Amino acid sequence: MILDILTEELKQLEPDVAIIKTYWKNADYDNRIIILEKKGQAVSNWQDAAQINILKELQALKNQREQYHDIIARYEDTAGLIDLFKNDEIELQKLTIDVKQLAKAIRNFKIQLLLHDEQDTSPCFISINCGAGGTESQDWAEILLRMYTRFCEQQNFDFSIIDYVVGEEAGIKGATLFVKGKNAYGLLKNEHGIHRLVRISPYDANKRRHTSFAGVHVVPETPKVEIAINTEDLKIDTYRAGGAGGQHVNKTESAIRITHIPSGIVVQCQNERSQIQNKETALKMLKAKLAQKQEEEALAKSASYEKKKIEWGSQIRSYVLHPYKMIKDHRTDFESQQPDLVLDGDLMGFIESCLVQNSSAH
Repeated sequence: MILDILTEELKQLEPDVAIIKTYWKNADYDNRIIILEKKGQAVSNWQDAAQINILKELQALKNQREQYHDIIARYEDTAGLIDLFKNDEIELQKLTIDVKQLAKAIRNFKIQLLLHDEQDTSPCFISINCGAGGTESQDWAEILLRMYTRFCEQQNFDFSIIDYVVGEEAGIKGATLFVKGKNAYGLLKNEHGIHRLVRISPYDANKRRHTSFAGVHVVPETPKVEIAINTEDLKIDTYRAGGAGGQHVNKTESAIRITHIPSGIVVQCQNERSQIQNKETALKMLKAKLAQKQEEEALAKSASYEKKKIEWGSQIRSYVLHPYKMIKDHRTDFESQQPDLVLDGDLMGFIESCLVQNSSAH
């Protein structure tokens, strides 16, 4: 009995260990350590700021390498001990604590590896906008909104819907979530892009298959660079909040819409009853979007940049509900044959596969 439990617990750790190994290989940290050591040997003045940064990075990577080898060794040793004592209930009982501690260490190290960027810990804004296609796309945008709210609930994130624009017949034209929690931006950042749905339309009397698109925009609340905004560049409008009822509806013009004239970026907030609070939140979102735009423009000038158009074929993920059931991420080829679970917020498989793939860029 104990043997079966321990074997199953160890088996459940296999995907996490595989992620750790793949990430470590893709990131090529061992080679990075060699490069930094060579740079360090050529340094004559360790008081120089640039050299201090080299030393810090080198030490951090060495510590991470030590943790990596320790985790892998503990996993392999534990598997060996379970096999060795498979007929010894007393020894197996002693191993139950070790396996639980190992599971915690593996999962913590996996998150530490995958989410290492400074902004990963930041709260974030998630904006969802329907594509062309009227009711179909608006319904799809609302389905995505529910998917992300369910994901946030599963991760114990605090979130609020700060903007909500209802569709003409069903669904939403757009909505924005503000999400706070451990590694909120780090986990959600790769949801940024075009999401495509293929299904039999519930709004088509002839039961034909329809394809719908919606755009998801994710920005960290705290940008890497400080953005200065000239008030003369802003057009600020107030309006009555509207939407799904409850906190989204009030009788005064407390909702705020800010247009940044030079960039054309528009942000809205209607979550709070206070116009002042809505304005503060909208300005935070504007700064976050301007910072991201600045980063994207800088990236666009680099030689490695590939332009990606928002059109058919450029979507990051397809959700096919008919004629078969399959959700596929086109960046990683990660797939799920359980769309109901994914649309109910089970996104970790897609999130982790993206983070692992992106490690090769570091």
